Amino acid sequence: MLAKINNFEIDLSKPIDISIPLTNTDENPIAWYIEKPAIEPVVFGDWIGKVSEGKSSTNFNNIFFNPHGHGTHTECVGHITNDFYSINQSLKKFFFFAKLITVEPEKIGDDFVITKEQVSSLLNEKTEALIIRTLPNSKEKKSRKYSNTNPPYLSEEAAIFIRESEIQHLLIDLPSVDKEHDEGKLLAHKAFWNVKDTHNLNADARLNATITEMIYVSDKIEDGDYILNLQIASFENDASPSKPILYKI
Repeated sequence: MLAKINNFEIDLSKPIDISIPLTNTDENPIAWYIEKPAIEPVVFGDWIGKVSEGKSSTNFNNIFFNPHGHGTHTECVGHITNDFYSINQSLKKFFFFAKLITVEPEKIGDDFVITKEQVSSLLNEKTEALIIRTLPNSKEKKSRKYSNTNPPYLSEEAAIFIRESEIQHLLIDLPSVDKEHDEGKLLAHKAFWNVKDTHNLNADARLNATITEMIYVSDKIEDGDYILNLQIASFENDASPSKPILYKI
């Protein structure tokens, strides 16, 4: 099925999924010191909500997970503010022009950092969404246990450059755009959303901008321009599990 967006043609029958599925197995990626997700049938006495158990006509599972720590998720400014903001209210459009770039974070001290110079050298035209794939890019990202590993992160200067480039939606294959242990500074989050005070939000904070973390972009997907379909669940929460889909232009 072909569709046109601003005179650009895309084939909707050929989606490129860059999300990581959420499972209750040890293959699920984990960040932020929590356990794996739980997906288990509801139990009422001797009744179990699982067809294979022979007492239910349906599979009827509870799911316990954390969107920030258990896989691909999209978050809004409410992730860092005193006042409540919902991703379901912040994200009202779902198709965007996007650019995919690949970066090998630079070693700075004990850290690996995505710098402004790296991003600016690859982002040479305007786009609505920026997707950052980091190197090395093994499939282990789909099941990695990130807690206390000091993963790479985005520098504050790079986040400012991305904001000033008028990018509304930032997607990255790391558990956070910020350093794991940063004393709560959250410099890249604040810079991207233009938040100066998390308790008294400034009028020019970017309420409709989003950050999507823990994606996985296969090496088979080439750098370049795409149409992004950013899908979320309708959670009234600062973040939702999400399913970003790319389409070749």
